[in-house]
Amino acid sequence: MLFKLPSVITDLVLARNRLRDYYRSAALEFTLDGNLIGDIGEAVAAELFGLTLSPRNGTGIDGHAPDGRSVQVKATGTNRGPAFRMVDTRADHLLFLVFDLENLKGEVVYNGPEEPVIKLLPTAWVGQKTVSLAQIRRADAAVCDGLRLQSVL
Repeated sequence: MLFKLPSVITDLVLARNRLRDYYRSAALEFTLDGNLIGDIGEAVAAELFGLTLSPRNGTGIDGHAPDGRSVQVKATGTNRGPAFRMVDTRADHLLFLVFDLENLKGEVVYNGPEEPVIKLLPTAWVGQKTVSLAQIRRADAAVCDGLRLQSVL
């Protein structure tokens, strides 16, 4: 599912682009990554799917869908797959968004149960582990439409 970035996020990206262009001779990139992209992902997912976001608590659940399912949102602006940490609680559902910040667009690459994606990871690890973009796309192709969250837009 492709989408256009909300105007408030577009403003942020365009401001970043102006900074990057101004300091181009210094080779500064002003990348939008880490927590900022994650927060943008949660905000966009909430708008697209009507999620009620939870306060930050580090449990692996970012919010709840209108039908009550717990949801984990992952996002990237780098064309890499989602990264996971070992947490005690897993969500019922996973949304993975890829942002094309140069073109002010995004794509919901995965919209389905979290469990099949977690099964692609080792049973235990330290730090973060990433599921490749190819793996997450294959996992999404296997999700039945009835298990997907429906867009509210």
